[in-house]
Amino acid sequence: MRLDINLASQPYEDSGRFWARWGAGLAGLILITLVLVYVTALGWVNAAKDRTLIRKSEEQIAQRDTEMRNAQALLNRSENSAVRDRSQFLNELFERKSFSWTKVFADLEQVMPAHLHLVSIHPEMSREHQLQLKLLVAGESRDRAIELVRNMEGSRRFEQAHIEEESDAINRSAGDNAQFQISAYYVPETELMAKQQGRP
Repeated sequence: MRLDINLASQPYEDSGRFWARWGAGLAGLILITLVLVYVTALGWVNAAKDRTLIRKSEEQIAQRDTEMRNAQALLNRSENSAVRDRSQFLNELFERKSFSWTKVFADLEQVMPAHLHLVSIHPEMSREHQLQLKLLVAGESRDRAIELVRNMEGSRRFEQAHIEEESDAINRSAGDNAQFQISAYYVPETELMAKQQGRP
């Protein structure tokens, strides 16, 4: 029996070599696809957990806000005005007792740059019951005041420090070219210890 094979129209193909080359590539693509699917699924699961935590936190915040409003409404009643006023007086008294001039000056000395000095300091309580310091400093340049603000921001005892006003120095004979009004919140020792221990 005679078989006529036309190699021009039916060329010989080495299928083993073809699958050896392309099969490995296909397997690699499948593996990469599986890894991407796993990473995507893992990210979705983690996002779902984060959404659950956020929802629980929002519920707790809403609950605390409701408790605070109820407590405030209770304190605002006319029959409770004496208790409210006494509570405010005692809170302000405790806050004033926690303020130490010696400690404030020692903390300022740690952050005060050279060629800048303190002219005046005025402490006051903010609406959020935080101790706010109004500093008037004088020096040879604005760079020194900016350096003071940066030093205060890097300290644990001062927060939200910024320059409020800038003007020409009154006493130029002392080498002062400008004076600056700087505002910052001061963190007393008791409050700092509470933050370190994780208490509100």
